[in-house]
Amino acid sequence: MKYYLLSVMQPVGDPPAPEVLEEIGENLDAFHQELREAGAWVFAGGLHGPESSTVLRPRDGDVLITDGPYAEGKEVLGGICLVRAPDLDAALEWGRKAALATTLPIEVRPFMGGAE
Repeated sequence: MKYYLLSVMQPVGDPPAPEVLEEIGENLDAFHQELREAGAWVFAGGLHGPESSTVLRPRDGDVLITDGPYAEGKEVLGGICLVRAPDLDAALEWGRKAALATTLPIEVRPFMGGAE
C-alpha cells in the first residue's frame, strides 16, 4: 500500500463567511469519516496562515531565521491529508472527494517513506 499526500491549496485573503466555513467543516468531517471507514486514513490537519510561519535557511555555516512567509503567492498550503491508496488512481479519487469537501484545489503527490 502506498501513501499519498493531499495538499489543500488555500487562497490568500479573507476567509469565507462563517456559514460557508461551517458547511465546509461538516463536509470535511464526512470526508475524513469515509477515509477512516475505508482504512485509508493516516492523518490530516489544517495549517495556520502563512503570516504565522518562520523560515530557517542555511547560510554560510549558520541559519538565517526570517518571520513570515518566504514567498508571496495567491495560494498557500492550507492543510494536508495523508492517505493510504493502492495506486495513483485511487489517490486521485480521494483527492477528488477532498476538492468537493473543501471547495479548494487539491494537489496529490506520492509520499516518500512509510507513515506508521
